[in-house]
Amino acid sequence: MNSFVKISSSFVSSAILASALLSGGASAVDLSAVPSGAYELDPTHAYINFQYNHLGLSNPTLSFDDFTVDLNLDNADPTQSSINVTIDPNSIISGSEIWKDHLIGEKWFDTANNPEITFQSTAIESAGDGAYKATGDLTIKGFTKPVELNISINAAMNHPMSGDPVIGLDASGTVLRSEFGMGGIPPVSDEIALNLSVEMTKAAE
Repeated sequence: MNSFVKISSSFVSSAILASALLSGGASAVDLSAVPSGAYELDPTHAYINFQYNHLGLSNPTLSFDDFTVDLNLDNADPTQSSINVTIDPNSIISGSEIWKDHLIGEKWFDTANNPEITFQSTAIESAGDGAYKATGDLTIKGFTKPVELNISINAAMNHPMSGDPVIGLDASGTVLRSEFGMGGIPPVSDEIALNLSVEMTKAAE
């Protein structure tokens, strides 16, 4: 393991520990406050970002601006729910046009040939105290690998302004970019931390 990955392992482990502590301290949300069924993203309150280590000098956080999240909720048994995510990698916000050109290029996301990043859950398990673990298939750059997301449901209620049923949740996980055809770039850590924070609204029937 090279020094960049060692540095990243420490940083990602710290991020996971912080997430676990936050989730562990939360009490279970009463999902009976909202109905079962399909929920769709509120795009004005939705964030997906990823973080990596650069040469041990910094931990940049980049985000995507165009994505969808679809939740099919079973409020009586959340482990029977499902969650799917679709991201347009061309919508990446990098803070630099030069860096964005690299990221959407062939060595990274290769968006000309791979216009979507997708996650489809295959199983959801309870992790206690209102937390869940979602296992699913993540597809990036044509490579599909199983990943785990730690999910914390923040709230479930009727929205105080619209009156519509809403759910707020956070999710986090880690991936190795080398498993998705993006290896061989040593200044950037192999381990990448993923984070999602979204509000979901009950879809019209």
